[in-house]
Amino acid sequence: MIDNRKRGRPTVIIIDDDQSVREALRGLFESVGLVAETHGSVAEFLTADDHDRAGCIVLDIRLPGQSGLEFQEELAKGRHPRSVVLISAHVDVAMAVRAMKAGAIDVLTKPVREQDLLEAVNRALASDSARREEANQSAALRQRYSKLTERERQIMTLVVAGKLNKQIAAEVQLAEATVKLHRGHMMRKMHASSVADLVRIAGILEG
Repeated sequence: MIDNRKRGRPTVIIIDDDQSVREALRGLFESVGLVAETHGSVAEFLTADDHDRAGCIVLDIRLPGQSGLEFQEELAKGRHPRSVVLISAHVDVAMAVRAMKAGAIDVLTKPVREQDLLEAVNRALASDSARREEANQSAALRQRYSKLTERERQIMTLVVAGKLNKQIAAEVQLAEATVKLHRGHMMRKMHASSVADLVRIAGILEG
């Protein structure tokens, strides 16, 4: 059963086939106030995973079944990216480069220094938080954009392209005063305070 005091808090998920390592890492993270859970394999983790849960994964590279490195690369390409710290008793340069290219926060060699691991996990949690904030912002902007009329969307595109009201009026064959009215409605709906702000919003929507 989930402790209500821990519900919603970021979780450090430990995936390692060595039970003694799992329990040692859980103890380390809980000693500094973090919520932690453990799994012995990727398959075991996937049966219990909640994509919407905030946190990060501390992942052993060498695991039974799907390897940690393969799973990290799969996560990076999927719809639900996660912040990952990889650990292994044997890390070569090629392996580390492959992991970092796939977006690993860090690759650490066992036995891992506690301070190094805690610092890497803190970076991973910060990365996860920033990604979720960006996703929430993007969703909010898309919701606002969905409420624009077709005319307001047309004018938004032209404003972002740098067109002046007079030029927009000529292009869409409306009176300049009508363009100003539509533009004002569009700016308010998008919560844009300036053209520069609108350009930033358009960039997020296109991303």
